[in-house]
Amino acid sequence: MFQLSNKSEQRREGIDPRLIEIDDLAITLTLVDYGHPADAGVRLAERQYQLFLGKKSKCDGYKLLSNHQPAEDGYGKALDFYAFVNGKASWQLDHLTMVACAYFQAAAILGYRIKWGGLWKSSKPKFKNGIPYGWDCPHIELIED
Repeated sequence: MFQLSNKSEQRREGIDPRLIEIDDLAITLTLVDYGHPADAGVRLAERQYQLFLGKKSKCDGYKLLSNHQPAEDGYGKALDFYAFVNGKASWQLDHLTMVACAYFQAAAILGYRIKWGGLWKSSKPKFKNGIPYGWDCPHIELIED
């Protein structure tokens, strides 16, 4: 069984408690270890805009808000992750997909709904073995009902 590092836990600060609950369970269910990179959790508008300018986000933080930015309740509703394989961060689709499966399983057990960026449609999709996949594979977000 895996556990999050202190640094990964700190990077969740300001994230909706339900998403943290999902994250805490997912790390115990996953077949592939994972962690949270810098900018994984809550982002203020200025930082979101920098990521937008660097083409790392489609949201500019001002006109188009990111779910990483605090919502009206003060919490961010999105969390980024990377797989951790053989002592290194991995962004490989196969590894990220396995982590996403743990997130979906945890969310289902807890009665929450989430979205995974690996399922998002794109006008210019990437392909793996002839199958298109979403443009933001290391991203999950809470679905509000």
